[in-house]
Amino acid sequence: MINKAKELILNEDIVAIPTETVYGLAGSIYSAVAVEKIFKTKERPFFDPLIVHVTGVEMAKPLTTNWNQTCDELAKAFWPGPLTLVLPKDESVSDMITSGLPSVGIRCPNHPIALEIIKSTNTPLAAPSANKFTKTSPTSKEHVYAEFGDDIYIIDGGQCDIGIESTVIGVFDNEIKIYRPGMINSCEIKEAITDKNIKVSYQESPVSPGALKHHYMPKKKVTLLKEASNLPNVSTWIVPKSPQIAARELYSRLRMMDEENTEEIHIVLDENFKSQETFKGILNRLDKAKTFDHYFV
Repeated sequence: MINKAKELILNEDIVAIPTETVYGLAGSIYSAVAVEKIFKTKERPFFDPLIVHVTGVEMAKPLTTNWNQTCDELAKAFWPGPLTLVLPKDESVSDMITSGLPSVGIRCPNHPIALEIIKSTNTPLAAPSANKFTKTSPTSKEHVYAEFGDDIYIIDGGQCDIGIESTVIGVFDNEIKIYRPGMINSCEIKEAITDKNIKVSYQESPVSPGALKHHYMPKKKVTLLKEASNLPNVSTWIVPKSPQIAARELYSRLRMMDEENTEEIHIVLDENFKSQETFKGILNRLDKAKTFDHYFV
């Protein structure tokens, strides 16, 4: 399956690959044909930038004009893993990938199949989530097949270990901005860097995927609640108190409830989650997936 994926990518095609976060729709960043196919297959607007996946620091550095000490420290602490660094892009990185922005998001996935494909093709891969734009992200081969059927070659890597997309951060000389929260939180980021004068803050930005108001959405109406409603014709998920379990189950649960013979989806959240740094990524996804909200108000 690695050889088949390699052949397709080197022939400017795209494949669905597993990562530890979600399944990605991958193509070579040096193929305009492949990058355009990613956008068209996902029905993704060209203003939403793609994240570039690499095997490590050596492959990452040529993609940016400003790889600094903080980048080294963050990569040492979290790569391979679910952390994307947004940095000034090198001119070799296509404007189509970055949506015309002067920055590029780079990460090293923590999945042996993804890393082997990048290594075997010897090219960084653009790989947004393998689903239609704004819809629920895929964490299994079955989820990808439900989106695209036989139109896309899918490599089965099992269920994704983490289950939500990477933390996306902008790295500056004196500041780190968290554009999209994930399972790596601000406390862990602060701990990983030696310069404690560097400020770490949250700030949504168009330089990051997933920045739209609505994203990750099922077909049914989704309501966030503090307690179960017990109404008929409703699918209900009580979010586990473990953030790791909650993240791993999130998209599978949304997809499963979307297929049940009910009219809407209710998500029940513990109010204490709001104050927990470890739940920021999960709450971010639910906030964008929701239709109605009786939890955040």
